[in-house]
Amino acid sequence: MSVSQKTNEKDKVESEKSDEMEKLLASGKAPKLPEKGELIEGKVIEIGSNSIYLDLGPAGTGIIYGRELFDGLGDLKDLKIGDSLAANVVELENKDGYIELSFKEASYEKVWQELTRKMEEEEVITTKILSANKGGLMVKINSIPGFLPVSQLSSSHYPRVEGGDKNKILTLLNQLVNQNFQVKIIGLDREEEKLIVSEKAVQVKEEEKLIKELKIGSDVEGEVSGIVDFGAFVKFDRLEGLVHISEMAWQLVENPRQIVKVGQKVKVKIIGIDRSRISLSIKALQEDPWKTAAKNYKVGQKVKGTVTKINPFGAFVQLDETIHGLVHLSKMTAESGETKELKVGEKYDFEVISLEPEGHRLGLAIFSTKKKEEKKEKADKKEDDKNKSETKDKKIKKDKKDDKLDKKDKEEENKQKTDKENKKSEQK
Repeated sequence: MSVSQKTNEKDKVESEKSDEMEKLLASGKAPKLPEKGELIEGKVIEIGSNSIYLDLGPAGTGIIYGRELFDGLGDLKDLKIGDSLAANVVELENKDGYIELSFKEASYEKVWQELTRKMEEEEVITTKILSANKGGLMVKINSIPGFLPVSQLSSSHYPRVEGGDKNKILTLLNQLVNQNFQVKIIGLDREEEKLIVSEKAVQVKEEEKLIKELKIGSDVEGEVSGIVDFGAFVKFDRLEGLVHISEMAWQLVENPRQIVKVGQKVKVKIIGIDRSRISLSIKALQEDPWKTAAKNYKVGQKVKGTVTKINPFGAFVQLDETIHGLVHLSKMTAESGETKELKVGEKYDFEVISLEPEGHRLGLAIFSTKKKEEKKEKADKKEDDKNKSETKDKKIKKDKKDDKLDKKDKEEENKQKTDKENKKSEQK
């Protein structure tokens, strides 16, 4: 349809409306005029480059200017002459005599209603990443700007950066710009025009099905997908779990990066499942060295160890490749009063003061040379006392024996004397 034809069509409609209005006025049945802000519906009679004309029936002709053509749902994309369209009244009569309308307000209302529906129904939405910032990614759904926080990214897109360097995180996030993501709406605030989406929420349903098939205690093989200060993430069977730093090895681990590397193949044991969180262990597949600790270490034993870490409550000491002990703050000073300033990386002599293999605990104290000497003196004294006691016992026994012999001799002497006297008596 040419421009002249469109104009003639619009003029024809206007002429017909004028005749219809005169008839209604003459019959005393004048139509009720729309009110400002009211949502009314009309038929499209002309589509211009920056405006749309609507036939509003007896009320007149409406016009929607470009600035009011917000189309969040794409309703105007395939609009054609004769289609019905609803819009809000902005002005009852503008300078050209038209009823000025706004599709923006009506469309905006429909957009938020649609977003609310999508959130309530947990609909999966495909959206393009428009830009990135240090906190996450920017998207747009139904022409409404939205935000995808870093914490809501899937495990495959989550930026795991050593030390949490924000600039490095931003570099990784920028690599995701212009990619299409599947997300769910997890937060809406129309008044503040906030739209929050989550990629991780899309994974939950699929992960829940896979997790139900897992069993605690099972061994799986996977690949290290990321390393952080508190452990390492391992991907396996389309899932991802965490090996906490305490489950990486039997010895005390200060830096997970010294145990595993990103991309490394590892065998792990599933030790915990909490909804979508999977806890894994590397050390659970290794022999527990504490089972034989009682054979190698005894309470009171002098041992040599290297200080690996000092905390406010004490110092951790590495005794061998797998066993470490703790010197509590109260044991930093020896019983003799000796004190030592322990330094990380230095070797010292310690004394084993407690051992609990089942609890994987070994208590240490600063080894005291003075205490050792006191123990030797005490042992020597005990030995002397023992020797003296034995000597005394021997003397007592000898005295008893001598007494016994003397008594026997006297008895023999008395017997001989008696026999002699009896013999004399018989002779008489």
